[in-house]
Amino acid sequence: MIDVARSERLRRYAAEGLRMAAVVAAYYVSAKIGLQQQLVRGQITPFWPPTGIALVALMLWGLRMWPAIALGAFLVNVMLGPSILPVLAIAVGNTVAPVCAYLLLRRVGFRIELDRLQDALSLVFLGALGGMLISATLGTGVLVASGALTAQDFWPAWSVWWTGDAMGVLVIAPFLLAARNARWPRGTPVLRWVEALALVGGTAVVTAAATHSSLDLLFLVVPFLIWAAFRFQLAGAAPCVLIASVVAIDAGAVGSGPFSGQDLLAKMVILQAFNGTVSLTALLLSAMVAERNRTLREIEEACERLTEALSRLASDETLDQWPSSRPKRHDHRE
Repeated sequence: MIDVARSERLRRYAAEGLRMAAVVAAYYVSAKIGLQQQLVRGQITPFWPPTGIALVALMLWGLRMWPAIALGAFLVNVMLGPSILPVLAIAVGNTVAPVCAYLLLRRVGFRIELDRLQDALSLVFLGALGGMLISATLGTGVLVASGALTAQDFWPAWSVWWTGDAMGVLVIAPFLLAARNARWPRGTPVLRWVEALALVGGTAVVTAAATHSSLDLLFLVVPFLIWAAFRFQLAGAAPCVLIASVVAIDAGAVGSGPFSGQDLLAKMVILQAFNGTVSLTALLLSAMVAERNRTLREIEEACERLTEALSRLASDETLDQWPSSRPKRHDHRE
C-alpha cells in the first residue's frame, strides 16, 4: 500500500515537472520569436507572446506554475542584460504581471471557455490592458534606473513594452484556449471548409494590403473578424485575430503603411488601437454568439423536458381518475 502511494506521488511529481519544463521551453522559444521584432535596445518588442503563454499556464494549472514563468523570464533576459540585478528585477516584473492578471481574472469568475461576454471583457481590460501595466512600468523603470535608457526614452520604451505584453495576452491567450478545446470536426461539409479557408486567407490578404497601403484602410479587417465570430465563434475568431495582429505588428516594426513617418510612441498608439479593436471585436462577438447559442440550447432542452413530462402525465391519466357523473336520485313521495 505504501509503495502504491509512493509511486502515485512520483508520477504526480513527474507530471508536474514535465508541465513546468514545457512552460519554460514555450516561454523561451516564444520570446525568441517575439524578439525578432524588437524596437528598443534589442529587448523591447511590440509583440511578446510569453505573457499569453504564462497566463494560460496559470489558468490551466494554477499558481504553482509561477516558478516556471520566473525561470523562463530569467533565462530570456539574462542574455539581454544590462546586468544581473536589473535582469532579476525585469524577471520579477515579467512574473508578477501574469500572476496579478490571473488573480484579477479569478476574482471576477473568469471561465477559460470564453463563452460569456463578461469573460471577453475581463480578458481584454483586466488580463491584458490592466495586468500588463506592471511589467511595462517595472521593466522600463529598471532600464532607466540602470542607465540602459535615458529618462527621455521612458515613455516611448514603456509604450512598446506595454503594447507587446498586452498583445501577447490578447492574441496568444485566446488562441491557446481555443486550440485546447479544438476537436477535429467529423462529417463537416466541404463548403464549411472552403468558408474557413477563405476566411483565414482573406484576413491575411486584407490585413497585409491595409498595413502596406498609404491609405487608411485598417477598418477593412473588421468585417472578416465579424464573419469569423458569427460563423465559427472563438475557434474562428482567435486565429483571425492572431493573423491580423502579427501582420500589423510586422508593419509597425518596419514602419510601412499607416505607421510610415510616425515616431515610436505614435506607432505604438496606432498599433495598440488596432490590435485592441480587432481583439475586442472578435472576442466580444464570439462570446455573445456562444452565449446566445447556449441560451437557445437550454430553452430547447427545457421545452423537451416539459413535453416529456406532459406526455407522461397524459399517458397516466385514465377516465376512472376523473369524478364520475351519476344521475341524481329523486324521491317521489306521495
